Amino acid sequence: MASLTEILILHGLLPIEDLDAAMAGDLADEASVRGLVDRGVITEVQLAKARAAQANLSFVELLDYPVDQLAVSLVTAAVCRRHEVLPLAIDGDRVVLAMVDPGNVIAMDDVREASRLRVAPVVAARTDLLAALARYHRADQELSSLTTTLEEESAPEESSTFGIADAIDDDAPIVRFVNLLVSQAIQDLASDIHIEPAEHNLRVRYRIDGVLHEMPSAPKSIQSGVISRLKIMSDIDIAERRKPQDGRMSVSHGGRKIDLRVATLPTVWGEKVVMRILDNSGSSMSLHDLHLLESNFKAYKKAYTKPYGMILITGPTGSGKSTTLYTTLNSVARPEINVITVEDPVEYRMAGINQVQVNPKAGLTFASALRSILRSDPDVVLLGEIRDHETAQIAIEAALTGHLVLSTLHTNDAPSAVTRLTEMGIEPFLVGSALDCVVAQRLARRLCDRCKEPDQRPFEDLMHLRFTVDPNVGPPVLYQPVGCASCSNTGYRGRIAIHEVMTVSEEIERLAVARAPSADIARAAREQGMLTLREDGWAKVRLGLTSIEEILRVVS
Repeated sequence: MASLTEILILHGLLPIEDLDAAMAGDLADEASVRGLVDRGVITEVQLAKARAAQANLSFVELLDYPVDQLAVSLVTAAVCRRHEVLPLAIDGDRVVLAMVDPGNVIAMDDVREASRLRVAPVVAARTDLLAALARYHRADQELSSLTTTLEEESAPEESSTFGIADAIDDDAPIVRFVNLLVSQAIQDLASDIHIEPAEHNLRVRYRIDGVLHEMPSAPKSIQSGVISRLKIMSDIDIAERRKPQDGRMSVSHGGRKIDLRVATLPTVWGEKVVMRILDNSGSSMSLHDLHLLESNFKAYKKAYTKPYGMILITGPTGSGKSTTLYTTLNSVARPEINVITVEDPVEYRMAGINQVQVNPKAGLTFASALRSILRSDPDVVLLGEIRDHETAQIAIEAALTGHLVLSTLHTNDAPSAVTRLTEMGIEPFLVGSALDCVVAQRLARRLCDRCKEPDQRPFEDLMHLRFTVDPNVGPPVLYQPVGCASCSNTGYRGRIAIHEVMTVSEEIERLAVARAPSADIARAAREQGMLTLREDGWAKVRLGLTSIEEILRVVS
């Protein structure tokens, strides 16, 4: 049987620098082969095909394979995840088993023992198999079973049974319920978890790609235990139920550490808990991952590569402002410059960056922290949000005295940022001088690449929507959502940012000094080439990244 190294060489998948190591046998072990994937030398699919060829087995694309749920139920989720296998079908007295490593005889023995059937292995790419495991071995099936058990065990008069004691016991059903709830949210790529007490039950919702999705509800009797458990994990006072509280916790999922920001809010039926899932991958993105159009990217790059000035990212809550800021910071941060941030709270921990979290109880506000860090010799300052006159004044002065200041502001579009600062009491001539660039943004759901199909919309409908088309060329090829197993039948998978980048030119600076309304500033910016949010959205529809309906949903 040919070695994996020989197969990779035969298919031309090993570059010259890896050939010597391969011939010496250094690529015989799993760690070395995985290193090729991690370095981007080969893909997971290429590795899987090489393994299939080596073992003389079939390679399968799991997203297109008709998986039999009865076969899946033969082997527990724990065994499947431990060995990275998934039963696909029952063929007579054999079970067709998708495997990442077809040489794992221990995995085949465990599956044979669990299913009481002979094993017919096939090879699948690791990323595809993990996605299939997440789809077919969902935690919410166990959640439903666990919820039923909890409901049967807790009579109304014993509702206090599932309280603080169970929230502390690591083996308690409440603890398993909360762990499964968080684990499934991370698996579904949710950004927020909403746990909302109602009159007769405990409502659970996940925000996935900006839209809330209802999950199976839990019985009212376990409400106090679930909330107590979350408070304990987040280091929040469990005895205080009358006022809002904030906390933070970390969980381990799939071998990586995930941080969650937790907020409680008293309601008439009990305390509502919202958990923001903070994925640190946002702090390691490159600016190209933000999908700025070329003209917008050039204008934005010109602003953040300057040694001083102010850059503002505007938009509503949940529009990806923090991700854009951290990605920009990741691009400008270098060992030879001093970068300090002031945040409330610190969402992403970044290596090599001095991050300060405000603490109003201790007197550390945005304004006082900013005033202090300016004495710490910073080159770049990231300010979580400009909320009041004092913070805005110090930030403007920092931008005018040789610092690059990055911050966020809550406005509906980029031109409104100029008037918003003047409304905070900042002198207009200071705003015009300090402000260098404003980026307004929204997040739209991205079309699933596996199932999107052409949108055969009449030309007249596009004109009615003010979709810019060339009548001489005809309507462009647009796409619409369909839905498949890969995107949970939503037609969308992931999100993409829609941008409005306004460079503060001399004309806009003159309008700012004259206290011109935002409409006049917007008109001047468009004359200088600024694309509005909707125009940027239409451009991304033309690129096949999102749909017309999605742009209309997020942009007025």
